[in-house]
Amino acid sequence: MTERKPPGVPFESWVDKQIHDAQVRGDFDRLPGAGEPLPNDLEAPYDELWWVKRKMAREGLSVLPPALALRKEAEDALTAAYAAPTERTVRKIITDVNAKIRDMLLKPPPGPPLGRKPYDVEEVVREWRERRRATGGTNVPDASGASDA
Repeated sequence: MTERKPPGVPFESWVDKQIHDAQVRGDFDRLPGAGEPLPNDLEAPYDELWWVKRKMAREGLSVLPPALALRKEAEDALTAAYAAPTERTVRKIITDVNAKIRDMLLKPPPGPPLGRKPYDVEEVVREWRERRRATGGTNVPDASGASDA
């Protein structure tokens, strides 16, 4: 609202005038959700933190305990390592996630235990080579310059 209701003007007509003026200015054009169906959660029980959860989902945020977040990150790193194009990339991905795992093992945060130990880089590289051979991947030289074939 941009102004106070003048004395003597009925509230309904003053509100109608405010709405009409806003429509003329285009204040209601291109509002978020315009033309979209109503959300399906209208039947769900009321949740006081609905707006926080919706904002977090929209922003792509999650609230996991640090150990669980690192567990997920370690699994994603292993998947990324197996899909990596070169042995050097595999070693970098695994070395980076191992540093985080070791750090958390030395300074455990509150919450559930990590339940994960650092990966054996050589074992991951060996598995990566086997997977590349099985899928017909190209021969990529390793860090020493030797081909993985």
